Amino acid sequence: MKTIYDIQQHLKKFGTFIYVGDRLAELELMEEEVRELYQAQCMSTEDYQMAILLLRGEIARMKDRVEGEV
Repeated sequence: MKTIYDIQQHLKKFGTFIYVGDRLAELELMEEEVRELYQAQCMSTEDYQMAILLLRGEIARMKDRVEGEV
């Protein structure tokens, strides 16, 4: 996995479509779903680690952007 899009496509394989209209909330929900899939042994350790790294990085960027607007 190299992008957030790759994570979304992986989640779709398991019937998980996340859209709530709030990008930050969507990223946090994706992180939770990835964690659940890993615990259910539906993801390799390598994919899990990369997905979490990507999601946390994007979450941090979104939070910085929101704080910068205030």
